[in-house]
Amino acid sequence: MTEETEKQYCYRHPDRETLLRCNRCDQPICTACAVRTPTGYRCRECVRVQQKTYETAVVTDYVAAALIAGVLAFLGSLVAGRLGFFTLLAAPFVGMLIAEAVRFMVKKRRSKLLFQITTAAAVVGSLASLVPALLGLLVLLLSGEAQAILSIIWSVIWPGVYTFLVGSTVYYRL
Repeated sequence: MTEETEKQYCYRHPDRETLLRCNRCDQPICTACAVRTPTGYRCRECVRVQQKTYETAVVTDYVAAALIAGVLAFLGSLVAGRLGFFTLLAAPFVGMLIAEAVRFMVKKRRSKLLFQITTAAAVVGSLASLVPALLGLLVLLLSGEAQAILSIIWSVIWPGVYTFLVGSTVYYRL
């Protein structure tokens, strides 16, 4: 005995036939629109509504996070600029300290924008020690002194590594 079912089409893509339904709002969804959750498939709108309940950050959190991340990354870059190879060990540690300090100051409130602002501030703060070295490199490139250029390149590499490692560590810790 076969049952004849009525064809259903995705509510966002009317040309796609589907058998999936959102387990929250019961709208038909295609596989491109479906988001897998631990309880089944949901449409993107239902997932977005649910995620907004987890965004608890307030405006002052963004300002505090940017200031803390920028200042700590700058202070760390002053030290990391003198460490050379050991920057590879120090930078992730500084990134972890920044992430934990921000998490403590915002009382563990969270938001997608909060970790993005924190990461951007950490990168900008760590670039402050890289700018003088880049300006020195630019001046030497314009003057054409090859020997001095090599020494400046080494002074640019470690702050660049520090910036990359701090930024990526902050991003993944938050």
